[in-house]
Order: sequence, then C-alpha cells, then structure tokens
Amino acid sequence: MTQLESLIQQARSWIDQDPDAETVAELEKLISESDEAGLADRFGQRIGFGTAGLRGLLGAGPNRMNRVLVSQAAAGISKYLKENFDDPSVVIGYDARKNSDVFAKDSAQIFAGFGIRAFLFPELAATPLVAYAVRNLGASAGVMVTASHNPPGDNGYKVYDFSGSQIISPMDLEIAKHIDEFATSGSVASLARSESFVEVPTSVRSGYLQSVSGLLNKHSSRKDFKVVYSAMHGVGASYIQEIFKLSGLAEPAQVLSQQQPDGKFPTVSFPNPEEPGAMDESLATAEHQQADLVLVNDPDADRLAVAFKKADGGYQQLTGDQLGLILGEEMASRASREGRTGSLACSIVSSSALSKVAEHYGFGFEQTLTGFKWVSRVPNLIFGYEEALGYCVDWGQVRDKDGLSAALIVADIASALANQGYTLGDQLEKLMQRYGYFATGQISMRVTDLNVIADLMKKLRTNPPAQIAGVDAVFEDMNQGSGSLPATDALRFKLEDGRTVIVRPSGTEAKLKCYLQAVSDTEATSKKLLAELEAAMRQVLN
Repeated sequence: MTQLESLIQQARSWIDQDPDAETVAELEKLISESDEAGLADRFGQRIGFGTAGLRGLLGAGPNRMNRVLVSQAAAGISKYLKENFDDPSVVIGYDARKNSDVFAKDSAQIFAGFGIRAFLFPELAATPLVAYAVRNLGASAGVMVTASHNPPGDNGYKVYDFSGSQIISPMDLEIAKHIDEFATSGSVASLARSESFVEVPTSVRSGYLQSVSGLLNKHSSRKDFKVVYSAMHGVGASYIQEIFKLSGLAEPAQVLSQQQPDGKFPTVSFPNPEEPGAMDESLATAEHQQADLVLVNDPDADRLAVAFKKADGGYQQLTGDQLGLILGEEMASRASREGRTGSLACSIVSSSALSKVAEHYGFGFEQTLTGFKWVSRVPNLIFGYEEALGYCVDWGQVRDKDGLSAALIVADIASALANQGYTLGDQLEKLMQRYGYFATGQISMRVTDLNVIADLMKKLRTNPPAQIAGVDAVFEDMNQGSGSLPATDALRFKLEDGRTVIVRPSGTEAKLKCYLQAVSDTEATSKKLLAELEAAMRQVLN
C-alpha cells in the first residue's frame, strides 16, 4: 500500500465516525483530489492531550480540532472519571468560537451516556466561571471549550480537576492514555449518548458575580471616574456590566465594535491584548470618551489588559509584570490588614519583583513553572500571576486566572488613586522606588514550522553561550528539573550582574518565547541593561 493509499484509508475510517458534514466534505475533497500533502497534514500526527488539554486549528482529522477528536477526548475523560470517582460529575462551559457550543453539547451527551452526572452551561460562559462552578457544585472535573486568545481559526478543550485547577500530571497522562486507547480501538459513532445532562443552575453564575463584587474595597471613596471596557468579541461584556452594577460602580463605557461575542473576531488579527494593534479600538474609544482607565479582557475573560490616562492626556498600557506588581501590592496589603497568612506566587518567566512584595509584608513567596495550573496550586495563595496577563485575586473561589475579578480590583485601585490626584503610573513608580526597578521584556518568534523551534532549542542546549551581552552567564537546562520545580522544556541563563534570560516554546501557540529581566536602583539603568540584553539575545536566536 502506498503512502497516499494509507492516508485515504485513514480518512475514510474517520469519515465513517464523523457526524459533521463540513469536515466530512473537507476530507472527501482531499480524497477526490488525491491531495497527499493535505491528508498527511491532517493524519500524519495527532493533537496531543496534555496539561493544556487540547488546542489547535479547526478542521478534519486527528491533527485538527473537530467533533470526532473532542468526542474521543470526552470518552477518555469519562473512563478516567469512572475509574477514580464513585459518583463522578463534570461541568461543561463554552465560549463564542466556532463549534464551541457543538463540542460542549457533544461532550455533555457522551458524559451522560457513560452514566456521569453532567452539568452544561445554558449560555456562553467565561472561563473563570467554569473554574468556580467546579468547586461550587463539588464536581469531579470541569471542561471549558475555548482557545482563549488564539487566532480565530483555532479552538480548544481545557480540563479542570476537582479542585477547580487546570489538570497536571499524572491526571493528564492517564486521560491521554484512555483517549489514545479509545481512538485506536473504538468509534465515536458507537458511543452511547444521552440527553440526561442538566443545565448548570443559575445560582452558580449569580454566586460567582456576588463573590467577585464583594472584592471591592468598601472603605475607599470614589469620585466620578470613567472606565472604558472591551470584551474583544468575547464573553466578558455582560459579566463586567453585572459586576460593576453589583459593586455600585458606574458601568464602564463599552467598546461597541467589540462588545458582542463573535468567533470571527472581525476587528483584530489576534484576539490577544498582548498583540500589537489589539488594543487600538479600546484606546480610540478611551480617547473619544476621555476615559481615565481602559480594561480589556481576552475572549474567554480569563486575562486582563490595562491602560491608564497619563497627565499629558495620552494612554499608557501596563505590561503584565507591571500590573502584577500593582495587584500584588494591593492584595498583600489587604491580607496584611486582615491578619491573613499565605503566599504570593508567580511563574518563573514573570518578574521577581513580587518576591520583594512578599518579603515586605512577611508572606511566603513561590515561583512556579509557566502556566496557571502551577500557580493556582500554591497553598493559601494570597495573589498569583503570570506575565501573560493572568491574575488570581480570589483563590478561595477561583483557582485559575480571572480577568473579571482582576478588572474590578484594578478599577478600585485606580479610582482610589484618582481621588488623591494620582494614576496607576504614579503607583507603579512608588512601588519601584520601594522594591527596585525591575525591567522585563520578551522576544517572541512566531513560526509556521514547529521544527524551527525544536532545532533552535537543541542548538542552545548543546552549545549554550558562555557570555551574553559581554557578561558571564550560567546555563541551566530545566529539562532536568530545577530545585523543587518539575522538569520543563526551558533554558535559563543567569548573568553575573543579576540579569536573567529564559527561553521556552509556547505551550499554546507556534511560538518560541524568550523572557528577559534586568534590575537596578534607577529606571534609566534598568532599561539600558534590558535593551542590551534584548539586542544580545536577538543575535543568539538568529
């Protein structure tokens, strides 16, 4: 049998179990045209199930996100839950991306068919609401159908364990094993499906909104303070409106062109507030409204981007690390006033300035591997964040990043500062004067061929530079683990002058990321050191 004949056979087997007319037509076209390259792209490999669940391009075959792949995943999760829980249950939510609702309903039917109590959200859900629902309902697991901030053509399948945190090993490995076994020997067409799943009670959403609105600092007085908000074509707008209303804050002015959920994301190339141009509509609205503060969620509302109006009338967007420092100070000071104990935490690629905040208030501090699945597992977490705009301000309720609760806290901080004639920029300067000027930056290389990333990581591992920017550097391959941290595909360089570099592949996109940090007692010096480090690393990565 030739390679093409083998691929056609695999495609026909896939068609036999595929309930989606669109993806069936996609494969039939490839077969009729004997498109070996197209078939190989879809059947040459499989989207792996890992600690990020599933995420990839929509389309036909095992190397795409589709109803067959998702149904296989639901079957594998079902088998895991039946093995590990006497009375298993699962909560399923979905966002506005193409097929998110279809994937969610398929999953609910399959879970119910396995005899698992399944709760399906009756409407579009924010990712942090699903994390909340797992704990609120005492469920064994949760599933959120979303590709978060990925390009419009992607979708994904995020899985939570019973604690409401994203899954880690060995749970992900056990589920992956069940999925692979079913995909090899079973057929989606033969799966028992049931309509006995139920809707998530409305009390879950209202309980979450009440919980978030309760985070408002009731002791700060607020003046007339104007906020602009964008949902970036995602699910956040209705949540933000309700949260601000319950909190007694004036409702933010919406970026109308991005207010309604739309999986095509017509006004942005990438629905990620970190991407160049993604905030343009929000900033234009803010200028028109003469707003004091700009809040932007990503499409599933688990991340938050912030910009504030400067004294000169222009707007400055805060980096993830800058906002992490401001929020960390706020949450640590609150916990200190309330006599609470616990820890602050951030990922290894985030600014270590948070460690100084923890030290100042007498709290513990932990750095974790990249990803909120690690940050959220720090016991008694007072505040946790990662530089990619993810913040956890209410660990007792949501053990994941939450862009909605973070938005309310930021609005509270900014309006209280405004009463005193200050901005978030003034607060940032005050904190850097206290803790040091931590300058952070990132080099992001987007690729179409993942082999480019693998080759570059191999090159750096086998021949790491002994010096970077003319300064001796100690190399650490984190694939072997680092201290108490599990092994991870990352390379760390510690320069003699205190600067650090971490290089790693993105866990959710086709990118290689290089994270940079420099620290000094003046802003000018830290920026200079960071710029030199960035220039040097661009040469290393070429």
